[in-house]
Amino acid sequence: MKLTKHGHACLELEKDGSRLIIDPGFYTEPMDGLAGVVAIVITHMHDDHCYEEQIDRILAANPNAKIFGTDEVATRLGARNATAAHHGDWHQVGPFTLEFFGDLHQEIHRSIPLIQNTGVMVDDRLYYPGDSYTQPDRPVEILACPTSAPWLKIGDVMDFVAAVKPKRSFATHNALLSDLGHALNNGRVKMVTEAGGGEFTYLEVGDSLEI
Repeated sequence: MKLTKHGHACLELEKDGSRLIIDPGFYTEPMDGLAGVVAIVITHMHDDHCYEEQIDRILAANPNAKIFGTDEVATRLGARNATAAHHGDWHQVGPFTLEFFGDLHQEIHRSIPLIQNTGVMVDDRLYYPGDSYTQPDRPVEILACPTSAPWLKIGDVMDFVAAVKPKRSFATHNALLSDLGHALNNGRVKMVTEAGGGEFTYLEVGDSLEI
């Protein structure tokens, strides 16, 4: 399976000629002309993860692609007919298996209402928590680790990585960082991943990894 890191929180997985797109938001470069997309996963309804213009670009080339997201995402997307995904749900879409975990976004501030969020496990191998520290109920081979956000403190990220103890990790949700910020936060994630016996990889936008 081939993993490609797109802008900010967006991931593309390619397997057996099919593609899965996760969180194509407004910080992600325009995603035109992608072929073979069988599913789009939206972890929550914030614009940096759920952006109608991006979704419509993907659907224009892949009108039969299925969309999975929270109830709030399904409501926001309306006639695009997203399937609501809840904790414990499991779906097979093309060659991909999707399992969903958790139900709430990490708190930004007590004055800001919490929204729904779902983490997703792909093929029982790659786990992406969306905007949360939700831990899956099993070992994680590959962790897509958020490294920058209004809701995020790097110490909490380190605790999350230490608890998950992935065999491999890479940074995502990181469009708001400068080069110095990338170096600092990536170094913390790398340290904790390696302390647990795993390996950290930093992917620039457009970089790919065989997993």
